[in-house]
Amino acid sequence: MSRSAATIRLPAAPLLPLLPLLGLLPLLVLLPRLWHGGGGSLLLALLQGAIRPSLDPLVLQDVLSGLARTIAIAWLGWGLSLGLGLGLALACSTTICRVQCGLTWPALLLRRLLALPRAVHELIWGLLLLQVFGLEPAVAIAAITIPYGALVARVLSDQLDALPTGSLQALLSGGSPPGQALLTGLAPALLPTLLSYGGYRLECALRSATVLGIFGLGGLGTTLRLTMQSLQFRELWTGLWALLAVMLLLEQGLSRLRSRWAAPERLVVQSAQVAASPAVGRRGRELLVSLLVVLALMLVSARVLDLGPGSEGWPMPVALIAAGDPGAALLEALRSLPWLSLCSRTLLMTALAACLAVGLPPLAWLVLEPWPAGRLLLSLLAALARLLPPPLIALMLLFLMQPGLVAGGLALGLHNCGVLMRLFLESDAAGQPDRGRGGRTWEALRAAGCPPRLALLYGRGSALAAPYLAYGAYRADVILRETAVVGLVGATGLGSQLMESLSSFAWGEVAAVVGAYILLTLLGETLSDRVRLKLLRADGPQAGTTTAVAL
Repeated sequence: MSRSAATIRLPAAPLLPLLPLLGLLPLLVLLPRLWHGGGGSLLLALLQGAIRPSLDPLVLQDVLSGLARTIAIAWLGWGLSLGLGLGLALACSTTICRVQCGLTWPALLLRRLLALPRAVHELIWGLLLLQVFGLEPAVAIAAITIPYGALVARVLSDQLDALPTGSLQALLSGGSPPGQALLTGLAPALLPTLLSYGGYRLECALRSATVLGIFGLGGLGTTLRLTMQSLQFRELWTGLWALLAVMLLLEQGLSRLRSRWAAPERLVVQSAQVAASPAVGRRGRELLVSLLVVLALMLVSARVLDLGPGSEGWPMPVALIAAGDPGAALLEALRSLPWLSLCSRTLLMTALAACLAVGLPPLAWLVLEPWPAGRLLLSLLAALARLLPPPLIALMLLFLMQPGLVAGGLALGLHNCGVLMRLFLESDAAGQPDRGRGGRTWEALRAAGCPPRLALLYGRGSALAAPYLAYGAYRADVILRETAVVGLVGATGLGSQLMESLSSFAWGEVAAVVGAYILLTLLGETLSDRVRLKLLRADGPQAGTTTAVAL
C-alpha cells in the first residue's frame, strides 16, 4: 500500500451519511445563474392554495373519482405483481432448484433474464404499452405489474437463498418429499419478509399509479396535471390533500400489521434468525382472512376500472411493429443520437438527486430532532415530499428557475428525500433505549452530559449509519430509473430524449434509448449491490447474509 493511500482516513461512522451533502456544493455556483424568479407570484398562489383547497362539490366528485381509479390501479398492479413475483422467486431460487432438480444454473439464468424487465421504469413500460395498446386501465396495471413482479422475484429469491437450510436438510434426510420439505422448511422463515416487503410495494404502487396518471394513464394523476397546467392551485391541493390522507392511512395500517405480525422493519438489518421468527405463524388465521380480503378487493378494483373482455379492443400493435424497417431505424438511432451527452447528463442528474436525497434526511434529523415538535415537523416534511410526484415538483421549480439538469435533479432529490426521511425516522424509532444499541448509547451519552445533538449523532445516529447508507445505495439505483419521469418537464438526458422520440413516433430511437437505460441501470444495480453488501457486512458479521428487508 502506498503512503498516500495508507494516510487516507474516512470520517467517523456517524458522519458518513452526511458526506453526500458535499456533492451539492456546485449548486452554490449554478443556482444563481439558473434563477429567474419570474414565477414568484405563481408560487405564492400555489402555497395559498394549500391553505384554502377547493371544496366545490364538482371538484370533490372529480377528485374522489380519480382517486378511486388510482387506488384500483395500484391495488391490482400490486396484487398481480406479488403473485407473479412470488412464483418467479420460487423458480429463481437456487436452493429450491437444487432440491427439485439437482441443478442451479436454470435458476441463475432466469434471474439474469429478469434483470431486463426490472431495469425499465414503470413509466417507460406505461408509455410503451400505451403506444401499442391504447389508453386502457389495463396498460397502467401491466406497467406496474411487470417491473414490480421482477423486483419482488429478485428480493424474495435472494431471501430464500440466504435462509438457513438446516431444517430443510433434516426433513429431506428423514424421507420427506421435496415439495413438503421446502414448504415446511422455508415458508415460515420467508413469510415475515414477504409481509414487510409486500406492504412496502403497495405504497410504491400507489405512487407509481399517480405518476402514470400524470402521463395520461388516468386516475388522480391526470387531474393533478391538468389543474397544475391550468394554474388552478386550489383544485390541485384538493387532490393532493386527498392523496395524502390515503397515503397516511395506508402507512399507519401497514405499520400496525407489521407490528402485529412481527414482520421486520424495512431499514433495520435483519439476521436470518430474526427473519425466521415464529410469531407470524401464530397469526395464520388472520393471514388467511387477509389474503381473502386482498383477492376480494382486487375484484372490486377490476369492477371500478370496468376491466373485462367487454373493454374496447386493443388496437394496432401489429401495424406499429410492421411499420418501416426496425433494424435500419435502430442502427440509424445508434449512429445519430449524442450518446455521450445523453448518458453523462443522466448520470449527473442521478448523482445530484442521490446526494440531496441521501444527505438531507440525516442533517434535518440532527437539526430538528432535539426540538419538542421536531419529529412531528420532520414527519410532515417527509410526507409532503413523498406526496408530490417528481413531475409536479419539477413544474413548481420552473416557476423560479430554468429547466434542465439541475431542475430535474432537484425534483427527483426532493421526492426521494421524503422516502428516505420516512425510513430513517422509522428505523430511529426502532432504536430507542429499550430496543437497540444506538438507543442505549444515546442514553449513556446524555447521562454523561453530552450536548443533545452530539449525543444524537454518536448514539442513535451511529447505529443507523451503515443500514441507512446501504439503503441509500439502492435508492440511487431507483433514482437512475426515475430520470425518465422528469423528461416531460424539459429535464435533460435520456428521459427527455425518450419523450421526444415517443412524441415523434421514432421507434428506432425509442428502442435505442430504452436499451441504454437498461444498460445503465444494470451497471448501476451491480455497483449499488456491491456497495450495499460491503456496508452491511461492515455493520455486523451476519448483516450481509440478508438484504431483502433493506431493499
